[in-house]
Amino acid sequence: MSRTLARTAISASLLALGLGSLTAVSAWGANYPVTPGQRATAQEVSQAGVPLSELAPNAPDTYTVKKGDTLWDISKIYLLKPWRWPELWGMNLQEIRNPHLIYPGQVLYLDKSNGRARLTLARPVSSAQDGKLSPQVRAEPLASDAIASVPMSLIGPFLTDAVVFETNELETAPRIVATQEGRVMLGRGDRAYVRGDVSGARLWQIFREPKPLTDPDTGEILGFEARHVGAAELVRAADESQTPEGGAIVPSTFLVTQLREEAGVGDRLAPLPPKDYSPFAPHAPNGPLSGRIISLYGDHLSAGQNQIVALNRGLRDGVERGHVLALWSAGSTRPDSTDPDHAMLQLPDERNGLLFVFRVFERVSYALILNVQDPVKPGDRFSQP
Repeated sequence: MSRTLARTAISASLLALGLGSLTAVSAWGANYPVTPGQRATAQEVSQAGVPLSELAPNAPDTYTVKKGDTLWDISKIYLLKPWRWPELWGMNLQEIRNPHLIYPGQVLYLDKSNGRARLTLARPVSSAQDGKLSPQVRAEPLASDAIASVPMSLIGPFLTDAVVFETNELETAPRIVATQEGRVMLGRGDRAYVRGDVSGARLWQIFREPKPLTDPDTGEILGFEARHVGAAELVRAADESQTPEGGAIVPSTFLVTQLREEAGVGDRLAPLPPKDYSPFAPHAPNGPLSGRIISLYGDHLSAGQNQIVALNRGLRDGVERGHVLALWSAGSTRPDSTDPDHAMLQLPDERNGLLFVFRVFERVSYALILNVQDPVKPGDRFSQP
């Protein structure tokens, strides 16, 4: 199929769903490649929707999006399996990561014709001339107004704070060597004195000694997780190659601007990257995906709902932002009390909750625990939902 025909096919598919050609033009204008397989899936989904059996029992015919809604909230209103949202919405695979047309004040309309369910945008009844709901497209959506996948208050800080380094590069990173007035620890607004090359940035993160993340199955070191302490701004850079009389080294001066915990001498600095707030929708992996939790973020022995965990799978394994994964708790080993010989039993693993992947590195990912029944521990399994 030629590129022109491919554009036409995607545009037609989107128009049929009430998403409009604007989205197709935007996607192609960004020059995103669409493979034949993706194109076929988009067409199939746009025609099929989801079975009515997949709808939540009280799924409403219409729903007005409210400020504070998240895509996950709305998905749970409509679906028994919220990660199937892209199928219900009928987005093509290039747009699955982006809840691009869902804004506060819009009305969602549920079409349940021919035994399948599809969701489109609709005008409120009061604005329709014939008193019926009809699909429409928001002409000029603003990305900053789009609803988030999950509450940003839960993952926002971790979009920069949760960092995995491929190697233990913090060993040679700039380090705090002295504090203001010889204080033992630093607080917000204090000055810190730093040695090392700080020419690369003005805003920096402060980290404590990183710990290796080890794959529990293979023993491979997947990266080094650095404990985020806070942030600092460069006030005055020093050139250590130029020393005053007497040979004493003049360090660079930083202002501590943000702290999660007290900083001190020996803590390391790394440039502060920009936060990526681009929206991405919850969706299931395209194929089998399984692994283990290798770390709980922070000083915790176990984790619960709305806490962050690290997974032993990353970009190289096909993990994507927005992936929803099933969480499993390991079955216990116990003796059979009905057996005179007390044979040992290995109980099966049990489904325990759901994870939402929001940050992905080459070999490691971070995920938010969306819901859970029993406490989560390192070594617990995850799989496609």
